[in-house]
Amino acid sequence: MAKPPRIDVSQLTPQMVESFLHQGVPQCAALGVRVLKVAADEAIMALPYNADFVGDPATGVLHGGVVTTLIDTVSGMAVMGATGLPVGIATLDLRIDYLKPARAHAELHAAAHCYKITTSIAFVRARAYHPDAPDDLVASCVGAFMLAANDGKAAAP
Repeated sequence: MAKPPRIDVSQLTPQMVESFLHQGVPQCAALGVRVLKVAADEAIMALPYNADFVGDPATGVLHGGVVTTLIDTVSGMAVMGATGLPVGIATLDLRIDYLKPARAHAELHAAAHCYKITTSIAFVRARAYHPDAPDDLVASCVGAFMLAANDGKAAAP
């Protein structure tokens, strides 16, 4: 089976990628995830604060699952940018260290870098942070993603 043609990610705007993301991952659309940057091996996304996603009503801190979704998604997007291939990927391993709570009423950003690609697995480092303090991490992550996860087959109905 022939490989699909590569995509030159430098030709894609964040808005184009965001549209693709929201169609393919409705959860990201529901969360309001925005794409800020997609490059050859890096992606940056933003999650606007939404009181509906609070994990602790007393403090207004975001639920960890929302942070995980953002980090997993930005990591997958970095893999897509690095491979340039429009193929399915699946998260094999996602190790997240939560370093501090995400501030209440503050937008959260996540950036990921795909640093190694083998024939079937891509490796990523990611971080979540508030844009006004990018070195004061909310979470740090390493992950592994399987390439061509669906091998060109459509999902069962």
